Amino acid sequence: MKILLLSWFYCLIPFCIAQSGTGTEERIKELNDYWAEVSRSVREGDFQGYKATCHKEGVLVSGTNNSSYPLSDALVRWKKDFTATKEGKMKASVEFRFSKRISDPTTAHETGIFLYSSGDSGENLKKEYIHFQALLVKIKGGWKIMMEYQKSKASQVEWNKLAVK
Repeated sequence: MKILLLSWFYCLIPFCIAQSGTGTEERIKELNDYWAEVSRSVREGDFQGYKATCHKEGVLVSGTNNSSYPLSDALVRWKKDFTATKEGKMKASVEFRFSKRISDPTTAHETGIFLYSSGDSGENLKKEYIHFQALLVKIKGGWKIMMEYQKSKASQVEWNKLAVK
């Protein structure tokens, strides 16, 4: 009996290992879609769309300011820029590139650099490259950011080293 149980156990190991990778491509697509929605909402000044990508108990951590506070407080501050973008008074965009992506079916930790561009409706856009980490959870309605850690400023050289994913 002991040998039968051990042989059954050892037969399952390859199956379990093979199953652990299933869904990864679909999950990366979902996460890419999440970041595309963040980008779209910033570009279009869609505050409600952006807010919908955030968990209601999310946290923003700023490495440059040595601060941590509810993401809802940051949303209050950022709303005026969304409104100005929507009204055509300014332009804004955000792009993401990743250096490390760790996830399972319901959680994700994304590391990389984002490029936030903003300015008047002319061509005078200020570009900010920021090292970031994001912790996301998948709940009803899709992926939501729980924690955004804006670690430090990055350079265009660092940005260019990261592949577009």
